Amino acid sequence: MTTPLPPAPAPPATSATEPADTTAGTSVSPTARQLWTRSRALLAAALAVLIFGIGYAALRSGESHGALDPRSADPAGSRAVAQLLAAQGVTTTVVTTTDEATAALGPDTTLLVAVPDLLTAHQQSLLHSAAEQSGGRTVLVSPGPSAAEALSPGVQALAPADTRTLAPQCSLPSATRAGDVELGGVEYATSVPGADSCYPSGGNPTLIRLPAAGTGDTVVLGSAGLLTNDRLDEQGNASLALQLLGAHPELVWYLPSLSDASALDGERKSFFDLIPDGWSWGLLQLLIAAVVTALWRARRLGPVIAERLPVAVHASEATEGRARLYRRANARARAAEALRQATRDRLAPIVGISPAPDPEALIAAVAALLGGPGTGGGPDPDPGTLLYGPPPSDDAALLRLADDLDALERRITSTERHATP
Repeated sequence: MTTPLPPAPAPPATSATEPADTTAGTSVSPTARQLWTRSRALLAAALAVLIFGIGYAALRSGESHGALDPRSADPAGSRAVAQLLAAQGVTTTVVTTTDEATAALGPDTTLLVAVPDLLTAHQQSLLHSAAEQSGGRTVLVSPGPSAAEALSPGVQALAPADTRTLAPQCSLPSATRAGDVELGGVEYATSVPGADSCYPSGGNPTLIRLPAAGTGDTVVLGSAGLLTNDRLDEQGNASLALQLLGAHPELVWYLPSLSDASALDGERKSFFDLIPDGWSWGLLQLLIAAVVTALWRARRLGPVIAERLPVAVHASEATEGRARLYRRANARARAAEALRQATRDRLAPIVGISPAPDPEALIAAVAALLGGPGTGGGPDPDPGTLLYGPPPSDDAALLRLADDLDALERRITSTERHATP
């Protein structure tokens, strides 16, 4: 009976006197050249997107440079109206902070707020309180719902409207003298007594004048188009702009700046406080998309399918291969112990011993069952030496041990078979 061999151990380390195996294993890691070949298309696309974004931002920033700035001669600037006002004796002062704007207010001053929506609630509150007590005029250019409510209480910003030629349709002297102008932008509504509602678009005014205490008032413009250089000469735009902004000898032109310290009201805000509310909805949508993608990618692939091996390896070939590995590693002691352990495991149930037999009990049971001469014309080898003896000294001794264990197992099996009725 051939005793199968267990898995072979790894060969021992090569000594200094033995030639080392110089055969290196093939690396499966990608090289730098392979990484560059795979990623250069993505890098080129990312670089193209970056260049396009920088160029587009530069072009757009050039288009909007100096928007509503009385010092700018760009189409979106307002230098033309400032020069016309200067010819009439009106001095234009440009300010960029709330403190400068409130400090310049007075009964002989007109305050123009170019972009009211850029002001924080704190800035709007300070500006409204100062303008209400100044006795001058405040002109708000296209304020949104929150800015209109804070800077001109009683005025509501409604739906946006197209900028087009509109008729006054009101009794405000400045509007009736100017006639038709290019206006629109935002429609407003008001319930303040004595307010003038002019230039209606879709039934709602796009210019509202609110009276205030004393000689002061507030003018709400739906669009900034009539103040720009490229549209000042159309229709009655110049006339209306000069009358609204030239009512007092001093004009304070307020261009809100993001660097204004009063915007924070002395409070330190975190990064999340500065993120607009719309970004939270965007992040929520991205989170939902990520969860859906994870569920899609983690779908079940089905049960495991048994695949037939392309080559069938015979047991004898596997045994011979492992034997060669044992011989190459000079692992005679381990090979002998593997042969003895396999024989002990097979003999234990035959002689009625537990699967993990006690050496003395197994030796006694085997010797009692033999009780006669061994094979080959001589006495049987000592069962204790065969099953628990020292390791063989050479390959020939290992072969003799394998033959003796095979003969012992055959003898025990034959004796047990004849003893069973």
